[in-house]
Amino acid sequence: MPSPLDSIDRRILDELQSDGRITNQELSERVGLSPSPCLRRLKQLEGEGVITRYVALVDPETVGLGVTAFVRVRLDQQDDRHLEAFETAIMQFPEVMECYLMTGEADYQLRLLVPSLGTFEDFLRNRLTRIEGVSQVTTSFALRPVVYRTKIPV
Repeated sequence: MPSPLDSIDRRILDELQSDGRITNQELSERVGLSPSPCLRRLKQLEGEGVITRYVALVDPETVGLGVTAFVRVRLDQQDDRHLEAFETAIMQFPEVMECYLMTGEADYQLRLLVPSLGTFEDFLRNRLTRIEGVSQVTTSFALRPVVYRTKIPV
């Protein structure tokens, strides 16, 4: 289990979430530490799993993925076997950007990125609804993003 985060750890996380390519020198200056202790804290945050990875954020539209679909999926049974089968299958689809096991009317909520409505229809008809146990699918399409954050509040 990670050790408790103090205010410097939180500032490190805040800075890195704004710019994951920041140099250790610049990071240390922004959080008020000298470079060596800053690097030690950074390595500790990585080692404890607080920082899980570094990524580049890509604008979906610029790579031809202009359609965002939110899909709610109901299974005909919610036992461990059916949940595991669905989750194993859904992880194989690169269009699925997020998948959450839910409470309420749907068992799962998905966020997909696809190039077109035709591509979505193909995904729906030929892959999603063919997963064993899928009994109902409801889809909403995003018109435009209003808030999109990758930076979590620390």
